[in-house]
Amino acid sequence: MKKQIPNLITLLNLFFGCMAIMSAFQAGAMASIEETGDMIIEIPEPIFYASLYIGLAGLMDFFDGFAARLLKVSSDMGKQLDSLADVISFGVAPAFIVVQFLRLSVANDVNALSHNSFWILPAFIIPMAGAYRLARFNIDKEQTTYFKGVPIPMIGILTAAFPLIYWQAQSGIFSKLILSPVFWYVYILLVSFLMVMKTPMLALKGLGNKKKLILPLILVVLEILVSAVFFKWLAIPFGFIGYCLVSLFYKKTITQ
Repeated sequence: MKKQIPNLITLLNLFFGCMAIMSAFQAGAMASIEETGDMIIEIPEPIFYASLYIGLAGLMDFFDGFAARLLKVSSDMGKQLDSLADVISFGVAPAFIVVQFLRLSVANDVNALSHNSFWILPAFIIPMAGAYRLARFNIDKEQTTYFKGVPIPMIGILTAAFPLIYWQAQSGIFSKLILSPVFWYVYILLVSFLMVMKTPMLALKGLGNKKKLILPLILVVLEILVSAVFFKWLAIPFGFIGYCLVSLFYKKTITQ
């Protein structure tokens, strides 16, 4: 029975990913007019639940590997099941968050009703890149102590942060940026590239024999904590940028 415990946790990852997709589907756009006459586009509550469910999926993704190592029951089936769950929770579900933001980006356009669905299709490049990355990971014997490319759970968590950042910002430069379709098209291409690239990236499982990386990682964690105090949900993209910079700067050390 204990062999199935990590698999059950992985299935919870998949369950929360499905809940995130359902929440993103339920979300629409709500518009209100300020006293100045400006239109404010608001995100309804369900899309925040999508962020929450992706976060819970991330916790399950951490604990299934932890449970497998603790119980010493790692298996090829568990590895494949984990990848199948990840592509849903951190690929497909975040893609629907992007879809909703692309829809919101034209909600205040007088020609919004004339837009067809083709302009939201680039959002699905994210799960496509994620699936490719996971398939490559499953057959790559070198990624035992480090990653090649950014892991898909990080992209999922990063994407899930944007509804919370938009809700936090309410108005101003960040809300306007997040409602720009150009921002999302650049974001889609960037995160998809980060997943499929072969650049060595830091993994926690490889820190035991690479003490030089412990201090930089601690600095990234401190950056996230300080950012959380002053910038709240913006701490997630700040931490993601810090992780990428540390990985790129120490890429030779990572592979040693």
